[in-house]
Amino acid sequence: MATPSHADAGVTTGALARRLGVSPTTLRSWDRRYGVGPARREDGRHRRWTPRDVARVETMCRLTSAGVPTAEAARVAKRAPAADAAPGRTADAPTPAAQAPGPAPASHARQEGKGLARAAVRLDATAVEERLAAALADHGLVDAWQDVMVPALHAVGRRWASSGDQYIEVEHMLSWYVSTALRRHTLPTVPPGDATAAGPVLLACTPGEHHTLPLEALNAGLTQLRLPTRMFGGAVPAEALMAAVRRLGPVAVVLWSQVRSTASRPLAEYIAAAEWGVKGARGAPLVVLGGPGWAGRPTRGMLRPTGLRDALDVLAGLRRTPPPGEPRRPGARVSPSRAPA
Repeated sequence: MATPSHADAGVTTGALARRLGVSPTTLRSWDRRYGVGPARREDGRHRRWTPRDVARVETMCRLTSAGVPTAEAARVAKRAPAADAAPGRTADAPTPAAQAPGPAPASHARQEGKGLARAAVRLDATAVEERLAAALADHGLVDAWQDVMVPALHAVGRRWASSGDQYIEVEHMLSWYVSTALRRHTLPTVPPGDATAAGPVLLACTPGEHHTLPLEALNAGLTQLRLPTRMFGGAVPAEALMAAVRRLGPVAVVLWSQVRSTASRPLAEYIAAAEWGVKGARGAPLVVLGGPGWAGRPTRGMLRPTGLRDALDVLAGLRRTPPPGEPRRPGARVSPSRAPA
């Protein structure tokens, strides 16, 4: 009798749990309560999951992450053919909207964030893409970012921090797909004929700062408002940033700092003091400080929005073209008293 290959022998419960990002206890519970378990047991005790078993439990993970009750997800998973269960949602799989009564919008968004994080832990790129696209379509850019993407990123980050540097690949993958989704919702640069008289909004991370996702979300939101932007991304050297300010004459400069060590107050003040133009009609940028790195560092005459929506409101208010003869000094027209709660 031929010895079964390693693939034919199936996988253990522990290996499958690590692959799917769930606990072994959850898999055993699904087997005991709903009959979604391994078909093969060795020596009467050891559990081995065949490819068909794995496909069914993957369907369970997808459906429960989407908010489908566990018992209903198990019923669908057991009924679905293995060939249809592995790639994604089955033809008769219910959606959260089919359940009654439906959750409140805020609660639903939080559930979507948890589902997105679980899909990322499983390294399920298809599910991550689908959830990001659905969140943006259902909630719009601002709410999708604040209520779905950010909580998922935080959840994955906490898991990484508490597991001794495990799951770092999960954070990298989720960040990449979030960035891709945001760029798909970034409109083309405003043509020169449509641009306002004010200069563009310049977005940059401080030197040493590489966390660009919040700036990418802000850039997408500004393009949807048809505001001209220039996105410089992560870790922009101070002199290069200052050169760009002088060349572009921006209406505002957004400086993002994720951690305190990258929040440079001297750099912010240096940019805020920049001027361009002829004498009597000089311009200066409004400096907008974004990110938790600036917490506890008051900077006079600069703004610290409380979030993406607040930042968009502030920057949209800079579209007004000053009357002839009035110098364009954005910092003088917007109150600098707003700070994060």
